[in-house]
Amino acid sequence: MAHDFSSVSLDWLRNKPGRKWQQRQLPFAAWIADMDYRPAPVIVEALQQRLDSGDLGYPNWGGTAGASPAIASFVGWMQRRHKWGIDASDVREWSDVLQAIQTILHVTTSPGDRVVVHTPAYPPFFDALKATGTQLMPVDAVRDGESWCWDHDDLDARLAVTPAKVLLLCNPHNPTGRCFSERELRELLEIAERRNLVIIADEVHMDLVHAPHRHIPLGTLASDRVVTLTSASKSFNLAGLHYAVSHIGSASVAAALRALPERLQGEPGMMGVIAAHAAWSRGEPWLDAVRAHLTMMRDLTSRLVHERLPGVNMVAPQATYLAWLDCSTTPFGADAFRAFAGVGVAVNAGTDFGPGGAGFVRLNFATSPVVLEQVVDTMARAFTR
Repeated sequence: MAHDFSSVSLDWLRNKPGRKWQQRQLPFAAWIADMDYRPAPVIVEALQQRLDSGDLGYPNWGGTAGASPAIASFVGWMQRRHKWGIDASDVREWSDVLQAIQTILHVTTSPGDRVVVHTPAYPPFFDALKATGTQLMPVDAVRDGESWCWDHDDLDARLAVTPAKVLLLCNPHNPTGRCFSERELRELLEIAERRNLVIIADEVHMDLVHAPHRHIPLGTLASDRVVTLTSASKSFNLAGLHYAVSHIGSASVAAALRALPERLQGEPGMMGVIAAHAAWSRGEPWLDAVRAHLTMMRDLTSRLVHERLPGVNMVAPQATYLAWLDCSTTPFGADAFRAFAGVGVAVNAGTDFGPGGAGFVRLNFATSPVVLEQVVDTMARAFTR
């Protein structure tokens, strides 16, 4: 079945009711990490079948201990797509990845403890640290040619003097789009063992990697210190349905979570379960098509930024549909976010991403070529005002 991602029109987008196109009230929305495409037909079909059943009451999943079908489909997905054989008994369900992060920080840290984060970082990471009373230990990104890197030797030396409890890892990395290599992941695992860190691995962008790069689940290298979190929300555009999963490799974290009151941890909604199950069991053709489209959009973004936004520099992301644009040498500097909003384009302000974010903006290119070209041309007007 052919999937058309290139015919997305502005009229249709501006009538969508979600946050991306309504909250900022600007002509162009290129900010929050939602794609502009309709969901995969198999997901819409699965949700419609449940609506047509006339039953939105308590679900009866059946199976072993009533486990939802999304868990089994997730296990199968990880085996097929990532060559990771995991046990369903090590998988837990959550309403979203951020709920899981905050809960796991709650059981692995105390107020005042330090948490290592590769910066710049996804802004809600900082909210989770604030909510748990923990302190940020940043590892700052460094430009390395046409890529980004982090100094793990320096991190290890700092940890020898100033201990931390947790490494909160985002791989693939948001906002830079960097995929950590096996060498880098093994470095982090060695540091975690040496410095007694739990690693919370947010791998929500794992299925949006651009060839020839590949995603390596941290749990395939070692899992006894690792909690892996992911969701179908980014790869299948389902964030509003609130469903995520974790693989708990750490026995101590698993025990701490079991000790919490069950209802305190909540439960994902039925429609989120149904959508994730459909995505992971029947959504591969759609995902393969959208990935091919996103790679084309990434390359188009690189070209348009180079040609039409003077002084703006972009390192092509190895994963995600997010471009991390360096505007530090433009006349706008740290105010690039305001400059682009002033001409009608909503992007994400780099300062929201913490250390290393000043002078940057994040641009979402998961749209159609026509819309993207209009977005970049509108951003270009900021240089002539």
